[in-house]
Amino acid sequence: MSEIVTHRRTRQLKGQLTDLNLRNLTTRERPYKVADGNGLHVLVSPTGLRAWRWKYRFAGREKVLPLGRYPEVSLAQARAARDEARKKVLAGIDPSEERRDAKLALLSAHENSFEAVARAWHKVWADGKHARYAEDVVGRLERNVFPYIGHKPVAHIEPKDVVRMMEHIQGRGANDIARRVRNTCSQVFRYAITRGLTSRNPSGEFKPSDVLPQRTSQNHARIEESELPDLLRKIEAYHGSQLTRLAMKLLAMTFVRTSELIEARWAEIDFDVAEWRIPAERMKMKRPHIVPLAPQAIQVLRTLQVISGRSELLFPGERNSKRPMSNNTILKALERIGYKGKMTGHGFRGLASTALYERQFASDHIELQLAHVRGKVRGAYDHSRQLPQRRKMMEFWATHLEHQLAASEAPALP
Repeated sequence: MSEIVTHRRTRQLKGQLTDLNLRNLTTRERPYKVADGNGLHVLVSPTGLRAWRWKYRFAGREKVLPLGRYPEVSLAQARAARDEARKKVLAGIDPSEERRDAKLALLSAHENSFEAVARAWHKVWADGKHARYAEDVVGRLERNVFPYIGHKPVAHIEPKDVVRMMEHIQGRGANDIARRVRNTCSQVFRYAITRGLTSRNPSGEFKPSDVLPQRTSQNHARIEESELPDLLRKIEAYHGSQLTRLAMKLLAMTFVRTSELIEARWAEIDFDVAEWRIPAERMKMKRPHIVPLAPQAIQVLRTLQVISGRSELLFPGERNSKRPMSNNTILKALERIGYKGKMTGHGFRGLASTALYERQFASDHIELQLAHVRGKVRGAYDHSRQLPQRRKMMEFWATHLEHQLAASEAPALP
């Protein structure tokens, strides 16, 4: 005996259901169906679900097409869906096959979305890369790329989609990140081309300079964040003056301007509140500036006290302790450890700024800490704004540098 029993009241309904009939259908121990007409019927399950079905023949075979559930799909909607499906059958199109093909296309689009392809590329690319560097790259994609083009099939992405994404990143003031994610996207598209998933690289069809402002100065050369562990390791192993080595470490942690660092005086350091207060006359913008000091920066300063504590200056010159070290000292030290033309003292500012923007720290906190003045002139106490938030940011940055150094010194896995 068939598990599906035809409702005996079908004839009484004269082939036409009503909403009242549908609402009054009761459940039975086994599924049963109630016809409406022209192959349309509702299947009532023992659990009470009422599902629309359309029975038809195609190429000599009897088939059934699901049309949704009542009441989500109303009686009128079910009849309209049946009529549309009948037109397709008369035109030689099997609606069941058409629906299956559409589902397969949707599944293929999801599997070949930019995010799915990018993650597949990352697994291949990350092989042999340092784990922390690989995490930074995928994190950059997750924060900056996937929200905009991650859902799109990789073959359907146009140059304008990549441009809009870059312009959105640029709107945060993170031009360097916009350039980097464009380069990473280009690698993902090249990977997709080799797998036959697309035939073009939309990121390669324009230059970053077509979208983003040009870098205005070559005097502030700096490394990429991925090169940071190696730089920190070389600074730690610097064989020159201890004073110079500590100056580079403190500059990396505080990302002040080089002149602000080398002219620093012990009177500006408040160990009790862990703050460095730079007076207005020493600042480029002629406004006082506060640098919250992370525990790692305090440790550097304590070491400095042993070396230069007798001088008023943190970094006195070798020949004259009453004058600060040369403005060129840090640049020459960076050249000695292999970073000529690659990194400058000012480069630490750009490096920190880009990394902090990328990690979604508030623009105001970053710009205040860089001692930039934007828009209208603010009040005299602008330098002390948002100190708690800035302190957390500075502590994050110092800890990040600490972890980067530790990663560079970790032994390679077998």
